Amino acid sequence: MTDRDTAFAEYFAARSDAMRGTAFLLCGDWHRAEDLTQVAFTKLYVVWDRVSRHEALDGYVRQTLFHAFLDERRLGWWHRVRVTDVPLDGATSDTAPDDRIAMIAALAAVPPRQRAVLILRYWEDLSVGETAALLSCTTGTVKSQAARGLQTLRTHLEDSHARASRNQS
Repeated sequence: MTDRDTAFAEYFAARSDAMRGTAFLLCGDWHRAEDLTQVAFTKLYVVWDRVSRHEALDGYVRQTLFHAFLDERRLGWWHRVRVTDVPLDGATSDTAPDDRIAMIAALAAVPPRQRAVLILRYWEDLSVGETAALLSCTTGTVKSQAARGLQTLRTHLEDSHARASRNQS
C-alpha cells in the first residue's frame, strides 16, 4: 500500500460514517446513503494527489455528496422512497421512534434542493455563505430555500401530529 493509499484509507475511516449519516438525511435510505457516500469518496480518491489543502477535504467530500444527491434526483435514476412506520435499520437515537419516523417522513417530503439546504444549514451547521458556495448558488437562494424548506417541514410535521392525535382518539 502506498503512502497515498494509506492517507486516503485513514481519512475514509475517520469520516465515512459522518458522511453516510448526512447522505441518509438527504435520501432517507441507508442503502442509497451508502451509494452516495461511495460516489463521493471515489471522486475524492481520483483527485487525491491534486488536493493541496487536506484541511479542506470535508468540504470537498460534502460538496461532492450533495451534488451526487442532486444529480441523482435530477436524472431520475431512483424512485422516491416513502418512509413507513417500520423503524429504519442502523439508526439510533434518544428520541421516541414515532418522532424520528415522523421527522424522517417530513424531511423526505421536502423538495431535494430545499432538503439539501436544510441539512447543510441545520445538520452540518454550515453558514449561509458556506452553504451557498457548496451548492453553487447565491446566499439569497440559500435563505429562501431554507425558509421554504422549514415551512414544508413544519406543515408535514403538523399534519403528522394531527393524524396521530386523531388515531389515538
